[in-house]
Amino acid sequence: MVEDRIYNRKDYDKNLIIEERTKAVAKKVTELLKKTNRFDKTIIFCVDIDHAQRMRSAIANENSDLVKENDKFVMQITGDNEEGKNELDNFINPEERYPVIATTSKLMTTGIDAQTCKLIVLDSNIGSMTEFKQIIGRGTRIKEEFGKTFFTIMDFRNVTDKFADDGFNGPPIRVKEIGEDEEIPTPEEEQEETIIDDNGEEIIFDDPTTDLPEGGVIISEPRIKQYVNGVDVSILNERIQYLDSNGKLITENLKDYTRKKVREQFESLDDFLNKWNDADKKKAIIDELSEQGVIFENLKETINKEMDIFDLICHTAFDKPPLTRAERANNVKKRDYFTKYGDKARKVLEALLDKYADEGIENIEDMKILQVNPLHKFGSPVEIIKLFGGKKKYLKALIELEKEIYRKVA
Repeated sequence: MVEDRIYNRKDYDKNLIIEERTKAVAKKVTELLKKTNRFDKTIIFCVDIDHAQRMRSAIANENSDLVKENDKFVMQITGDNEEGKNELDNFINPEERYPVIATTSKLMTTGIDAQTCKLIVLDSNIGSMTEFKQIIGRGTRIKEEFGKTFFTIMDFRNVTDKFADDGFNGPPIRVKEIGEDEEIPTPEEEQEETIIDDNGEEIIFDDPTTDLPEGGVIISEPRIKQYVNGVDVSILNERIQYLDSNGKLITENLKDYTRKKVREQFESLDDFLNKWNDADKKKAIIDELSEQGVIFENLKETINKEMDIFDLICHTAFDKPPLTRAERANNVKKRDYFTKYGDKARKVLEALLDKYADEGIENIEDMKILQVNPLHKFGSPVEIIKLFGGKKKYLKALIELEKEIYRKVA
């Protein structure tokens, strides 16, 4: 018999089990991964072990094609699941592809260095600010060599409201400044000190209580869960939010925010074009804007991920019509720009242009690009550079290629 009362978000998966809701969450998570990368390491925080088990099944059903390839694509990693716990080291290892998705309750809240975790899913009621910070901390590691420069949070319980809480980035409760020649005081000595606040008032710290409540009857009966089936479940509203470089929520449209940030750095389109064209490495400008808070990865998803970062900037900040990377690459090929180079050097530049079309300008500026397919087919990096007459001439050819890519834009 289901208790007759009003149920809310905190009841889901604790007192009230609605399988359709679990399936809806799994479907939404999978939808995001399909738009980004289905092999992005993901942790789904659930209410309890039972919820983690059901979520694992729901995720597996939504990704049956990848589970068929490897049944470790999604694993339940909880305290009672030996098979899952045995895969924990593989999950946090950047070199290991599987498991990709981990469903958990409390086991992975702390002490887990998930270096390449790019998606954290919150489907658990998290009341503690400390626990919230610990969970978010699973995604904050940067690992650029593995493509991890940011992470995403999907929140199905409004837990991320805690970002707006004063306690999230509040001041430390107690600070003591110690000079170079001063000794660090013992805890006993600190207890005897008088702490004065900014208004000159003494701060009184309450003594911790040692009184424990009297023991009562231990209730050993498990909590009764009500299972309800055949319920229509839909997403009532959806909100996408971003944090700026200071960890503050961006409250405006992402395009408007980007426009403002770019224009803080460049007064006009001509100013931007001059600095872009003068830069030996375009990545320096991209990195500078990223440090100022421009979120290029999310901007690509919002506008067009096939668009060149140059076009993202010009289109978003200065209202210029954009081109995709493929369109820019094709324009270079139409101009027969490569004919002035020898046969092998020409093929290297053509391969670099194709790499640009696939991956973007930052990658072809990295010398490591010469070590990967198809560039490595032309020889070692040293041998490839010799085709151009040395490193200076290779870099000069690369700069000229970039000028061709961005030719006639203004």
